[in-house]
Amino acid sequence: MPRGLFITLEGLDGSGKTTQIKRLAVWLEKRGVQPVITRQPGGTPIGDRIREILLDASSMVLAPMTETALMFGDRAQAIFEVIQPALDAGKIVLCDRFTDSTEAYQGGGRELGTAVVLELHRLICRNLQPDLTLLLLPSFDASLARARRRNTRDEAQTGKNENRFEQEQDAFHRRVWEKYREIAAREPDRVVLIPGDLTIDEIHEQIVEAVAERLLLTGRPAQG
Repeated sequence: MPRGLFITLEGLDGSGKTTQIKRLAVWLEKRGVQPVITRQPGGTPIGDRIREILLDASSMVLAPMTETALMFGDRAQAIFEVIQPALDAGKIVLCDRFTDSTEAYQGGGRELGTAVVLELHRLICRNLQPDLTLLLLPSFDASLARARRRNTRDEAQTGKNENRFEQEQDAFHRRVWEKYREIAAREPDRVVLIPGDLTIDEIHEQIVEAVAERLLLTGRPAQG
C-alpha cells in the first residue's frame, strides 16, 4: 500500500488554522477522502496532558529547554500513536502544528535557534517530514490581537486559561513570525505561504488549490 499524505497547518495563534483545517477536511470528505485530523500539542491522551502543562498560564516557570522537550515528547507520542499508523495505512493526515511550530516558537521565540530543534526532530521524530505545509501568516498585529481575544473568550466559556504563549511580550511573537518566514523561504517546495489579511474564503481557496496540486502530484487527483 502506498504511503499516505502528511499535511500540516502552521501559523501564529489567531491565524485561522483551526477554522481552515476543518474546512479542508470537509472539502476532502466531499471527494471521498476521510482524513485523520490531529493537533499538537495534544491529539493523544498523553499529549492532552502535556498540552495542559504547556499552554496553562500558570506554567510560566517552564525553562525553554523543558518546554521544547515536552513539545517533542508530545510529538513522538503522536507519531507513534496516530500519525505513522495512518500514513502506513495510506490515509491523509491533517495536523494542526508540527515541528515548524517548535522551530518558530522555541527556536525563534525562545531564541534556542534552529539547529537544536532540527537535531531533536531528527533524533526523536526520525526526521518525519510533512509532504505539504500550509503556512497561514496574516499581518503580525492582526493575528496576535485575534489570538488574545479568542483566548479571553475561551477562558470565559471553559474556565481554562490556555493563554501562556499569548501573555508573552510582542517581541517574542515578532521573533516567531519572522522565523516562520525564514522557514518558508528555506523550504519552498514543502511550505506554501499564505500571507496577508485575507478572508476565510480566500484562504480556503488558496489551501484547496495547493492541496489539489499536491494530490495530483502524488497520484491522488481530487474529484468533484
